[in-house]
Amino acid sequence: MMRIRVDSLKRSRQKRQEGERLLLPHEAIYRLDFSHQDLTFVGWHVTLKSHGRVTVTGISQLWTPDLTNLMTRQLLEPVGTFWRNGGDPEDTPLKFLEADIQEFGERIADLAKVRKVMYFLFAFKEGAERDNFSCSAEFVQN
Repeated sequence: MMRIRVDSLKRSRQKRQEGERLLLPHEAIYRLDFSHQDLTFVGWHVTLKSHGRVTVTGISQLWTPDLTNLMTRQLLEPVGTFWRNGGDPEDTPLKFLEADIQEFGERIADLAKVRKVMYFLFAFKEGAERDNFSCSAEFVQN
């Protein structure tokens, strides 16, 4: 839906709404359905088979991709950022800011208490590609 919005604006030569967040070519939206809502965050399992940087941003509960435009104020903080530098061997562990990804995971668990679905904006930069990336967050049910 978001790519259709970008194309539509280009064709009609219109500008985005003030504060609207358009999806860029190197970004994708993913959906997470919570089968249980009382969760505790355990950790992240992330692999990147090349160099590059991937940023994962949660989107607030007020957004539904097929009904509303994404506004910048709906992007949640902190974000999860995972990367491997260009000169690093592929078997080098990914780098990340541990405090940020821990807080991000805990925030997801808190938000799961009040919703059954959550959306995430993934940005693939500096050579990272979605085909070379896998990501999961582990939770335990309370």
